[in-house]
Amino acid sequence: MAPNFQIINVAITPEISNTMLSDMDTLPSIKLGDFILRFEIDPPTSEMLEVARKELRETPEVSEKAVKELRELLKEEEDLYVPLDNDYWCIRFLRPCKFYPESARDLIKRYYSFKVKHANVYDGLMPSKEKNIFEHNILTVLPQRDQFGRRILVIELGKKWKHNKCSLDEVFKGCVLFLEAAMLEPESQICGAVVIFDMDGLSLQQTWQFTPPFAKRIVDWLQDSVPLRIKNIHIVNQPYVFNMVFQLFKPFLREKLKSRIIFHGTDRKSLHKYLSPKCLPEVYGGNLDIPRVNGSQWYELLLMCDKEYEAINKYGYKKKIAD
Repeated sequence: MAPNFQIINVAITPEISNTMLSDMDTLPSIKLGDFILRFEIDPPTSEMLEVARKELRETPEVSEKAVKELRELLKEEEDLYVPLDNDYWCIRFLRPCKFYPESARDLIKRYYSFKVKHANVYDGLMPSKEKNIFEHNILTVLPQRDQFGRRILVIELGKKWKHNKCSLDEVFKGCVLFLEAAMLEPESQICGAVVIFDMDGLSLQQTWQFTPPFAKRIVDWLQDSVPLRIKNIHIVNQPYVFNMVFQLFKPFLREKLKSRIIFHGTDRKSLHKYLSPKCLPEVYGGNLDIPRVNGSQWYELLLMCDKEYEAINKYGYKKKIAD
């Protein structure tokens, strides 16, 4: 049964308003009992800043210098339209690159090049056009971060997935919408995210939906084009036929990403070595007592940010500056 919830608004701190949230005074949030689920764009806590210093080389001095250098590097990219005057936008790409400006510049170019290459997915991508994927309730972000501050995205591509009513391209679009939102959160920029693929009930007919081009797109996206630290990909409840799917992905995987894909099957103790039971629902052996947010609820939340996704879409290659 879906939890009782209400959409509320939480005030945005003006000094951290950024590209996606440029025209919003409040952020939509979901109230689940005493818990409020919202986009967390607050400034990093002192604990998070210490993590950033240790893992990302981030200090005020390094950050200021890197932003200036990145801005100069991007000025040389004449075909690329991006908000150069927005420090928070620059930091969004510097954090996953440990504040090396050249690496951030290259990531930005790959990020927008990927969007051009896969324009059939990205052109006009916004929540209002992707209601179907959320109604099928196979994508969700858990309400609690893990013990390292990472967002947890759950993708259920087994018995919940009606492949003849919801395509893999739609699943991909839903993932993009979630990760674009996570990219705006300072804590997610610093700590990253993890993904749980729940393959319970995957059928042979469903495996036929996966193709080498789709597999290559996903791997290219994760390895080279996501401006977010994807720390682990957990595969749970996978049946034997999942091996056929994974064989499509293996040729495109480099060692770094391959080492972060962990197979657990139904072994919850194995999963708990990486994710604390405190942040997991009972279905994954956890004891999280916050109600799970279903796809339709996420859709209502994201829908309130539709215009902000539209703003994201105006940046990139071969775009004209709006009047």
